[in-house]
Amino acid sequence: MAEERRAIHAYLSAESHDVWQTIADEEGISLSGFLEALAADMGEHPPEQGGHPRWDEVIRRARRVDAARRRRGGAAA
Repeated sequence: MAEERRAIHAYLSAESHDVWQTIADEEGISLSGFLEALAADMGEHPPEQGGHPRWDEVIRRARRVDAARRRRGGAAA
């Protein structure tokens, strides 16, 4: 039986897109592999249980990005 997979679709700022692409290219990984690894890490080290020290900072930044996009009616932050 084939592995079940689900797509993620996201609009990023040009700068964020370039950072993701650059890191993936430099490390020789796909973006989907990178996201899978991040998900596994967050599953093993959940932010609500302390996680990694930077998860709280990253989550706060993500909330600010989301709030800014909502204020702009969905425009990229």
